[in-house]
Amino acid sequence: MPVKTIEDLDRGEISGKRILVRVDFNVPLDDGRITDDTRITRALPTLVHLLERGGRVVVMSHLGRPKGKANPDLSLEPVARHLRERLDFPVTFSPDLVGDEAREAARGLEDGELLLLENTRFHPGETRNDPELAKQLADLGDVYVNDAFGTAHRAHASTVGVAEALRERGCEAVAGFLMEKEMEYLDRSLQDPVRPFVAILGGAKISGKIDVIQALLPRVDRLLIGGAMANTFFKALGLEVGESLVEEDRVELARSTLEKAGDKLLLPVDCVVADEIAPDAGTRVVARSEVGEADGIGDVGPETRDLFNQELKEARTVVWNGPMGVFEMEPFAQGTLAVARGVAGVTRAGGTTIVGGGDSASAVEKAGVASEISHVSTGGGASLELLSGAELPGLTALDREEGEAT
Repeated sequence: MPVKTIEDLDRGEISGKRILVRVDFNVPLDDGRITDDTRITRALPTLVHLLERGGRVVVMSHLGRPKGKANPDLSLEPVARHLRERLDFPVTFSPDLVGDEAREAARGLEDGELLLLENTRFHPGETRNDPELAKQLADLGDVYVNDAFGTAHRAHASTVGVAEALRERGCEAVAGFLMEKEMEYLDRSLQDPVRPFVAILGGAKISGKIDVIQALLPRVDRLLIGGAMANTFFKALGLEVGESLVEEDRVELARSTLEKAGDKLLLPVDCVVADEIAPDAGTRVVARSEVGEADGIGDVGPETRDLFNQELKEARTVVWNGPMGVFEMEPFAQGTLAVARGVAGVTRAGGTTIVGGGDSASAVEKAGVASEISHVSTGGGASLELLSGAELPGLTALDREEGEAT
């Protein structure tokens, strides 16, 4: 989906103009302190590019799920303080998203200054893509830049409505550097992958990823399934899964998917089980055919790790979304960490590796291999939607490159 980016804007379209930028500053906070500023860091190239060219940058983001009500614990003011430390440009903060104070603050900006607006989700109209809220946001800018890939699958006022409102006024609506990078990697992996192409899907539920599975099956050479979603496939094979998490209403769907996939789809062959999935659990390794009625499956076993990593040794393009087990608990972490190291090995061998989703991103950090991944996506849900072949509202709202249909 080729869209215009900020590189398509010349200096005259930036200097002296109010550039309304949607970013993803949904960062973890502990007592008002940012504990991981990765999402902020990734947005800085876009912000600096605009500020250096004399843009008057108005930034908006969501944080958490305040459900349309102001919540001091989810204010973006700590992010504004953090931006002042990270940027060599003046940074101010508006305690509201729209209204007289926000409008005056935006109009009072000078070239090379940045204004951060309060949490978009403090307004109930944000998640409804309310036209009136979108219009008020559009009044704050002359150009719209979306650099929040993590929200591109949501049709919200700050991701879709405002872009459409500005485009109706003849203004530009383009992608930032981070959005461009996400599209480049994810689009390329689907359209023209270097083979063998291996996809790895994990996590809890098959229902959240069945569209991705069905979209990827014709494209990949191998699809590796782990995590609790594998349990539903086990049930479809008639295997005992004990007390493990299973989606009973998806068993028939899993069965038909297995029939369709043939030998492309690989399931775990052994499991780490315990009487209780807990941080201090005592575990056993059993073949998938030997899970007991009282067992809970918490991770893939060592034979599966070897099997999956053998597939990865041959791969030249890898897409991974979702952990292999309950990796936040030490007794069930080794499968996910082994896959993380295997994926990093593909990069070292000259391949392309893409990791999407918060848990998978955390896993490569925990394994110490994040720097060895070609691209760690900032959007779990958005990357899944794109991999499933769905259109992302946040992208379709942007201007197309010359020659592309709108």
